[in-house]
Amino acid sequence: MKQKTKIINLYITPGTFAFLFRRTGDYDFSELSQLRQVLSNERAKILNIIKTKKPESIYSLTKISGRDFKSVKNDLSILEKFGIISLEKGEKGRRKKLKPVLEVDKLQINFDFS
Repeated sequence: MKQKTKIINLYITPGTFAFLFRRTGDYDFSELSQLRQVLSNERAKILNIIKTKKPESIYSLTKISGRDFKSVKNDLSILEKFGIISLEKGEKGRRKKLKPVLEVDKLQINFDFS
């Protein structure tokens, strides 16, 4: 199976960072702190849980992580926006569910100082 890599290129201009995300459109961040918000420690924990525990739903992920549903759903929405995860629709009985699935095997960040 081919490894899926998400590449983030950071182009350094005088006093700012501008980010170009491949395959998901263009994003312009004026500060490095905004990238840290996308790749926060809590979101890293969520990614690890998705990879290792493979939760069947967002609810299951919240139980494993010990965090509240709204916070986890917000984090998943951001990770989905940037193409790091997807939320697969499914059903369990009559209930609809969304299963978080990793879309990348590797996240690569490149700094270009030229």
